[in-house]
Amino acid sequence: MSESKVSIAPASERVAHTCSLVDSVTRLRYVNANRAEALERLGILRVRDLLLNVPHRYLDFSHRMQIAFAQIGEDATITGRVASVKTKRPRPKMVIIEIEVVDDTGVLTASFFRQPWIAEQIHVDDEVALSGKVLFAYGYRQMKSPFYEVLSTAKSDSNDEARSKEIPSKAAILPVHPATEGVSPAWMRRIMSAALVDTGSVCDWLPSELVTKHHLMSLSSALREVHFPSSLDAAEQARRRLAFDELLSLQLALLARRNLELAGHKPFEHVIDGPKVKALIEALPFALTDEQNHAAQEILSDMAAPRIMNRLLLGDVGTGKTAVAAVALAVAADSSTQAAVMAPTSVLAQQYAQKIGPLLSLVGITWALITGSTSEEERQQIELCLADGSLSVVFGTTALLSDRVVFKQLTLAVVDEQHRFGVDQRTALRKKGQGVDLLAMSATPIPRTLALSLYGDVDTSRITKRPKAGAGVTTKLCVPENLDQAYAAVAEAVQAGHQAYLVCPLIDPSDSEEELEDVPEAARTNGKLYSATRVYEELSKTVFKDFTCDLLTGRLPETQKDQVMEKFRANKTQILVSTTVIEVGVDVPNATVMIVFNADRFGLATLHQLRGRVGRGDFPGTVYLASNAKRGSTARKRLAALEQTSDGARLAELDLELRHEGETLGYRQSGGTTLKISDLYADADLIEAAHMDALAITAQDPNLTSDAYATLGIEAKDRFGIYFEELGYK
Repeated sequence: MSESKVSIAPASERVAHTCSLVDSVTRLRYVNANRAEALERLGILRVRDLLLNVPHRYLDFSHRMQIAFAQIGEDATITGRVASVKTKRPRPKMVIIEIEVVDDTGVLTASFFRQPWIAEQIHVDDEVALSGKVLFAYGYRQMKSPFYEVLSTAKSDSNDEARSKEIPSKAAILPVHPATEGVSPAWMRRIMSAALVDTGSVCDWLPSELVTKHHLMSLSSALREVHFPSSLDAAEQARRRLAFDELLSLQLALLARRNLELAGHKPFEHVIDGPKVKALIEALPFALTDEQNHAAQEILSDMAAPRIMNRLLLGDVGTGKTAVAAVALAVAADSSTQAAVMAPTSVLAQQYAQKIGPLLSLVGITWALITGSTSEEERQQIELCLADGSLSVVFGTTALLSDRVVFKQLTLAVVDEQHRFGVDQRTALRKKGQGVDLLAMSATPIPRTLALSLYGDVDTSRITKRPKAGAGVTTKLCVPENLDQAYAAVAEAVQAGHQAYLVCPLIDPSDSEEELEDVPEAARTNGKLYSATRVYEELSKTVFKDFTCDLLTGRLPETQKDQVMEKFRANKTQILVSTTVIEVGVDVPNATVMIVFNADRFGLATLHQLRGRVGRGDFPGTVYLASNAKRGSTARKRLAALEQTSDGARLAELDLELRHEGETLGYRQSGGTTLKISDLYADADLIEAAHMDALAITAQDPNLTSDAYATLGIEAKDRFGIYFEELGYK
């Protein structure tokens, strides 16, 4: 049979194999014990898991090209015979598999980086299909890490009789599913075909009015077309239908989770016009801008309302989120209740205490700081004061989540750089009080689509303008060969009394590249990776031997981190070599120069955050992005965007387009979104639609138990049940 079509088995066989979506995949034909084990590695246990394992690529043989006629710089699908398979090791930990493919018109070289197993899957004289961008170098057409499919093999393989023996017809569209060792793409198609036949017409979990309203395919049609499409357009329409299901389920789960989290909690209506609020605003060293005032009023309105606040305050580096948060803390004090500010690092928690603490003291608000380095004696005293209510505000890290920390009446939780915490940690802090208002803050610009996907029904306040512009930052790209110019800029700045950062992607030379941010391969380069320990050891003894240098990484003990940062703040350290541990919150106005090594291995959002560490005072800052990215490459264009704009929101959108939801913030959430079908950049309209539909549905049926929405409720819990497990619900 052609694998681009769903084969219909005889009636007796269909009856014998008929199964439901919740059945184990072992019920399906062709799924023996070994393949079941392989499918489990892909997270596929049930038939529904298999059917929702959509292709990540299609090979369109209707646009198949001969090698000689494949256009340079364009995407193409070619088929040919493998003439050679070579394994190259240009440096330690770097393996390149290079295959030569020939047809009647020419030769094409395909290179696969860090995928040594490909040499075991592709052999000389195999017939293969390659799909990717066609490049030209060294006299040959080339592809880098293309999608591939072994169409026929010269090597005998009794365990893989599912390999196609014929090249698909010119009209065929061949799906390429995520696969793993033990289940090739060809086998996945055969198993998928059997699953579609054995499940028959699948009952639609979406209400018919939503299908009609959004002009969606039926579920049965979508499953058929996404796996074995009649056209690429039909495949995309099918994907959008399944993406809408996923997004709606997520929105419903987020809303249900919030309702469960807040069930039984009575909102606290704060006093928002008390004397301490007025005194604090007057005590600020500057007048609040219109944007800051607007954000503060939105927060205060929420705190006064008979509902529990769930607000996200977004503001780029230097926009004054701290001042707005201070106003909210004063509201809690005026209401004779308590507030907690949780930061991801002790450095940032200390910085908050140093910035806000004196203001609070000035207006008679008591406060304290708890971190991992707080002495036992001091900690015990703070805990006693929190328990009896004599302490109004506490700053801290996750140390605040300890069972030892008990509040008399916590009504406000402020979580800074919220993306550094898992949803369970934010929930744990909130559980230390009744009806606790939550104010989450982030300097990382979050596109609305991502905010909705992370939080669901969250109110958002944005501050876009800096009250104090600062001297500004100039961003420059430089190649490693010209680092001496960047080093000279660092030396000149230090000699003038200023300070500098040297930022590396790795902590130690032995660290795995897997620890780096997930930047798409097309947007990064290969080459020497700089580590903080080696840069510190080498440069502190050579180029910068006349200056005081220090090292800051995430592996240092908390007390040592604090000491290193305190020395740098006091200008006792002139050059700080670090990792991205300085990405958020570190405020040293005297720092004016930064070098980011291997800049293409960082997300745009991270790079934007990093450069916000310089030029914060009265002196201009310069950031050198060191990369061997070539002119015209995706990596170079991506970094060039940082040269051209300081608009964090625009950079966040670019990052979302490149890296999608999971890594835009640089961290995966605990229990956070792992969307398998949807694309937060391409499906922005679906996200908005799903959000509005979820609000309307939960308004009618909060528990999703009615006949109209019961199946939808089951689906939401099936997909995102971890949200409920974190709260102790099953």
